[in-house]
Amino acid sequence: MNLKTKNCFISLALVGLFFSACTKNTQSPAGSSGSRVVNLAIWSNYVSPELLGVFEKKTGIKVQVSNYSSNEELLAKLQAGASGYDVAVPSDYMVFAMIKLGLVRELDYSLLPNSKSLDTKFLKKPYDPGNKYSVPYDVGTTGIAVNRTLYKGQIKGWKDLLTKTDLAGKFTLLDDARESLGAALKMAGLSLNSKNPEDLKKAKDILIQARSRIKAFTSEPKMPLVNGETAVAHAYVSDALQAGRSTGNKIEYILPEEGCTLWIDNLVIPQTSQHVKEAHEFINFLLEPASNVSTVMAILATPANKDAFSLLPKDFQSNAVLFPSDKIQAKFEMMQDMGDATALWDRMWTEVKAQR
Repeated sequence: MNLKTKNCFISLALVGLFFSACTKNTQSPAGSSGSRVVNLAIWSNYVSPELLGVFEKKTGIKVQVSNYSSNEELLAKLQAGASGYDVAVPSDYMVFAMIKLGLVRELDYSLLPNSKSLDTKFLKKPYDPGNKYSVPYDVGTTGIAVNRTLYKGQIKGWKDLLTKTDLAGKFTLLDDARESLGAALKMAGLSLNSKNPEDLKKAKDILIQARSRIKAFTSEPKMPLVNGETAVAHAYVSDALQAGRSTGNKIEYILPEEGCTLWIDNLVIPQTSQHVKEAHEFINFLLEPASNVSTVMAILATPANKDAFSLLPKDFQSNAVLFPSDKIQAKFEMMQDMGDATALWDRMWTEVKAQR
């Protein structure tokens, strides 16, 4: 990647942009200072602390952050009745599952005027056709990250990652059934949304054949890449680019030639939220163009706001990883809910993980 480290941090000028772009709201009522909160459930390293500070200063609402490592972990917490979340950030296919299970509430768009700035190509997706329950937060891909100080070999895609013998003990896969089985499906020229038992058996066999060469399954590949513990990792683009930023651009992110996952992370309000008004206020703030710029520059993903692009530094705008060509995008797939096939996917994944 060609991102320059100096441009990856939020500059004082950009922070100033947030303040100038955010019209001051009336502060909390007298005597209620500190009583307004938003409990945010989000992936680790996935929101700018500086941005949270701007929101808190603007509104007087305190943001309390907790993290999860997978969509399934978030789902399990909500299904268990967790009532401490006001805003969550699930990926596309998980939004569908949460809607189906009645775990998220409809959004009040009268409280979300900044939603008008969202890029229409990320709206009205099958997981929430009317965006009644969700709005996009950011967009990205799942590919391959390579620490080039540790591995000099050529990697073009999933076939190289999963079959090259010189990678034995040097690479990790995401601890995620949909992503890892999906990578094997793409390697085989199949859809990562296949429900066909034969297709899934092929994917399972590919992973089992690679199992002895896999160093570990982890959904947190960033620090092992940065620390030199892992040479190559199956990784989300944001983790890979953040690792590159931390190492002076020693981490290369590769979009697999066979295609990969295109994901949209979304902002939703859990049904059990105790601070619904504050949740809407926070979501509306995150949808502002200046806020989306902060998000993109902090976590390194593609903006969901159509007006954010022009505010990004030129090297961001020209980055082919964050803004791939139409030809490359044609090979991307978004995950779909597996419905009744979920049990089959789970069984295949359990069999893969059971191998040693």
